[in-house]
Amino acid sequence: MSTGELLSSEPSELKFPFELKKQISCSLQLSNKTDNYVAFKVKTTNPKKYCVRPNTGVVLPRSTCDVIVTMQAQKEAPPDMQCRDKFLLQSVKVNDGLTANDITAEMAIQQSNKLRRELDLFKREGSKSGGGVSFMFVMLIGLLGIIMGYIMKKW
Repeated sequence: MSTGELLSSEPSELKFPFELKKQISCSLQLSNKTDNYVAFKVKTTNPKKYCVRPNTGVVLPRSTCDVIVTMQAQKEAPPDMQCRDKFLLQSVKVNDGLTANDITAEMAIQQSNKLRRELDLFKREGSKSGGGVSFMFVMLIGLLGIIMGYIMKKW
């Protein structure tokens, strides 16, 4: 975990061996190595294709949270076996005892200048022997995305 990261994720790469008409799930463990409560939100550029549960939450200090990422069954292989989908993991320190339901829009204004870091994360392996979709999960530090997600969820 580098300086500024609140959560680390294991594994750093999720692999979904591609099979037509088959739903495939992978587990991701988020680890909070800090002494703070950390809120998170996971987003994807293709929410119809992937289900992330839980997609929001609060990880207690020095604790972990398991997240399941499920690729829905696909009716056809993507052209040239290239995957352009992305995931984003957003996290921010929150007050002790805070739950996901406690996050408010005012927090976004107060925290909008937090450090933000975003990385591309997907590449698809195209060979038949190792064919599959591999995902490298990204970390994005900041509250703005979390708050916007909650605001949109509530409206």
